[in-house]
Amino acid sequence: MNWLEAFEMALPLLAIAGWSGTGKTTLLKKLIVVLKARGIRPGLIKHTHHDMDIDTPGKDSYELRKAGADQVMVFNQQRWALITELAELPVPDLQTLASRMDTRTLDIVLVEGFKHEPVAKIILWRNNPHKDLASLLDKHVIAVASDEKLELSCPLLDLNDPEQIAAFISDWMNSMASGANGR
Repeated sequence: MNWLEAFEMALPLLAIAGWSGTGKTTLLKKLIVVLKARGIRPGLIKHTHHDMDIDTPGKDSYELRKAGADQVMVFNQQRWALITELAELPVPDLQTLASRMDTRTLDIVLVEGFKHEPVAKIILWRNNPHKDLASLLDKHVIAVASDEKLELSCPLLDLNDPEQIAAFISDWMNSMASGANGR
């Protein structure tokens, strides 16, 4: 059993993936609320192609990081965040990122993006003549969420119905748990 399989047995990892502009963030914002209402505690890993800085210039943590600290952890009574500079490190893979999540407080880790990673995923699809749905479909796709009718060999979900998608995810999580218990 590889690391990813062991992690998924302990905590489901599910990517919400698709081409840019399909509504991944919009759906996830709604989906997280619905999952929480169902008693499911989601964590999230978001992939972005854009430059990002979660620290604010002028703040102590920013100044300490810019002074050369390779990792800076900021903590208060409400939350903590770890900022790691990757300048001289290899880019971490999804498994490494997921291993940083505190599994004691989560029931599932949702992943935005990572469409080509070997992880269970729901593909979002909106008709786009410049993109190809088939290139997103691999053996890890458990469903497609779309706003159009499609002929698929996997379940088709309504992209505009977060309740339906949350129910599907809940059922998938239950089947994962049943499968792990039956081993």
